[in-house]
Amino acid sequence: MTSYWLMKSEPHVYPWDQLKIDGRTHWDGVRNYQARNIMRDDMSIGDLVLFYHSNCKPPHIAGVARVCKGAYPDFTAQDTESKYFDPKASPENPRWVMVDIEPVYDLNPVSLPELRTNGALEGMPLLRKGQRLSVQPVSKEHFSIVCNMGGLENNLL
Repeated sequence: MTSYWLMKSEPHVYPWDQLKIDGRTHWDGVRNYQARNIMRDDMSIGDLVLFYHSNCKPPHIAGVARVCKGAYPDFTAQDTESKYFDPKASPENPRWVMVDIEPVYDLNPVSLPELRTNGALEGMPLLRKGQRLSVQPVSKEHFSIVCNMGGLENNLL
């Protein structure tokens, strides 16, 4: 059964357009235990992802991606040259994981203000005060609404 997620990336770090060029990427650098646990325990190949650009004006959802490889150790945690290096990570206890995603559909950007004004999205984790997780669940209903807002008429669900 397909699950639905939202993953945040800053456009100056890794934008949606770069994912389209690359064709797929590993989602590295997650250093929050709750987000790690979602990727490790809950994400599966075939799950769909809203690709969200954060830390820009306005923040927005840019596209739909799909998980194409399940969780595996995040090698950046053991790379002393990486900005995501974690001295507590080791081959025996990698601590951090990543998944691979691939682009599926472009969306017309759906801004955070647009999401906030759509009453049908009430309760969506992204819209809760203080919600800062870089990886978070999205209900099937909310996923469908956001896709429709972004001009995707075909029902992915």
